[in-house]
Amino acid sequence: MEIEIENENDRDKRDRLCCHKTKERPENEYKDLIHRLNRIEGQIRGIRGMVEKDAYCPDILIQVAAVNAALNSFNKALLAQHIRTCVARDIREGKEETIDELVATLQKLMK
Repeated sequence: MEIEIENENDRDKRDRLCCHKTKERPENEYKDLIHRLNRIEGQIRGIRGMVEKDAYCPDILIQVAAVNAALNSFNKALLAQHIRTCVARDIREGKEETIDELVATLQKLMK
């Protein structure tokens, strides 16, 4: 569901509809994550171009492997920040359910 954001009230509405929790990130963390995603998006477009130009299958597969590695790197960076900030804060505040949430997330990532 895509919600057009025109003001802060719309942003609050989008946040309530999309997920139950949000996180404000420091500018440097935000920029790093967006930069990584932009690079991955470019790689995906490159793969699409290769398919459209009938590139050789192993060449495409190598590029797909590079995208997978970039996504794994993104996940590692995001997970590390999550543990250092959200999880550590919640544990200090006695919110033990955060550990269960982290375990469930790790199980999904390791499928």
